[in-house]
Amino acid sequence: MLREMKTFNLGWLLFAAVLLISALPFSQASRSKQHKVKTGVFRSPQFVLGPGSVANKLFSNIDFPRGHIALKSFDAEVVDESGNPIPLYDTYLHHWLVLKFYIRKGLENQDISKLNNSDYISGRNSGICQDGALDQFFGLGSETRRTKTRIPDPYGIEIGNPTKIPSGFVETWGLNVHAIDTRGVEDRTGCTECRCNLYNVTKEEDGTPLSPNYDGGLSCCYDGTKCRLKDGLIVPVNIYIFDVSDTWKKSRNSTEINSEHNCQVEYQVESCRATGSANDKCIDAKSVSLEMPFGGYLVYGGAHQHAGGTGSALYGKDGRSLCSSIPIYGTGEEAGNENGYIVGMSTCYPKPGTKKISKGETLILESNYSSIKQHTGVMGLFYILVAETLA
Repeated sequence: MLREMKTFNLGWLLFAAVLLISALPFSQASRSKQHKVKTGVFRSPQFVLGPGSVANKLFSNIDFPRGHIALKSFDAEVVDESGNPIPLYDTYLHHWLVLKFYIRKGLENQDISKLNNSDYISGRNSGICQDGALDQFFGLGSETRRTKTRIPDPYGIEIGNPTKIPSGFVETWGLNVHAIDTRGVEDRTGCTECRCNLYNVTKEEDGTPLSPNYDGGLSCCYDGTKCRLKDGLIVPVNIYIFDVSDTWKKSRNSTEINSEHNCQVEYQVESCRATGSANDKCIDAKSVSLEMPFGGYLVYGGAHQHAGGTGSALYGKDGRSLCSSIPIYGTGEEAGNENGYIVGMSTCYPKPGTKKISKGETLILESNYSSIKQHTGVMGLFYILVAETLA
C-alpha cells in the first residue's frame, strides 16, 4: 500500500522587500521627502527535500537589494518551482535568516564557509548576544506568512551605507534556510522539534558527542539528517532507459531534454570473420556517451540483451562503475531454463547513497555481444531507477 505518495519538495525562499531609496541621510530624506519607494522580489537558490529529510543551508552572496537604501518591510515564504506556496505540513520552515557580511573585494562570489576568517567580517545587528548567536538582520520561522514586518514611518533599516563598509571590503548578504520535510514521518511534532531519538543522532554535525541530557534541538536536525518515517512509506523513483544505439550529440541551442536523441532501439552485429577482425574473443563492443538530465541516487539497474549478448555496463563520468548486468543463459529444456536463450540478466541494488549521479553528468553505456557469427536486430538497453533523495 502506498503512503504519502507525493512529489519531492523543490523549494525556494521567496523574498519581497519594500525599499526606501534615497542618497540623503535618513533625517534629511524624511523631512524633504526626496525619496521613492520600490518593491523587489528575490528568489533564493533551490533546495530539494524528500520525506523526512532536512535542509539547513547557508547560501552566500544572495540576490538582495543593493545601494544605500532603507528597508521598510521584508517578507518571505517557501515556494515550489512554479511559485506555489508549500504548506507547513509538507515542509516545516524551522527558520530563515538573512545575514550581512563584509567580504574582501574579489571574493564576494565565494562560498563564505570556505573563506579565511580574515576575508570576511560579520555585519551583525545591534543586539547584545555574543558573536555567532542571533547575528541576523531578518528572520522568522513557521510564522512567516502571517507576521507583519512593516516598519512604521519615518523609520527604516539602513543598508549599504558606504561610510560603514570597511576599506577593501564589499557588503554582501547570506541566507540560512532550515526546513524539514515531514511527509510520511512517524511523529510530525517530534520531527519539527528535532527530537534526537527520531533522527537517530548521537553526535553534533562536527562529530562532538551529544550530552546525555540533550533530548532535542538544532544539534539533532542539521543538514542531511532524516527523521524517522512510517513503516510502508513509498519513495518515488524516476525511470531512465538508455540505448547503446542512441546517436545523441549535445547541442548548445537545444532546449528540450529529448530533442537531441535518436534511439535506434536495435542494431546489427557483424561476424568477426566477415569483417576480418577474428580473434580468440570475437566480441563486438558498442558504447555511447549520454548526459543525465536530472540527478539522484541509483537504487536499481539492469540491462536488456538478446541471444549472443555477453553483458552490459554503465559508468559514471570518472569511470566509476554504476552497474554491470550479465546475461544468464539457460541450460535445459524446462520453462525458465531454455538452452541457448537468455533467461535472465543480473541486476544491481546499490547500498543506499553509494551511487550518486549528478545532474548533467555524462554517463558511458557499453553493450557487448559475441561476434563469432552475425546477429541481427539485437538490443543494448539499460534500465535504471533513480531517487531524487534517499529514504
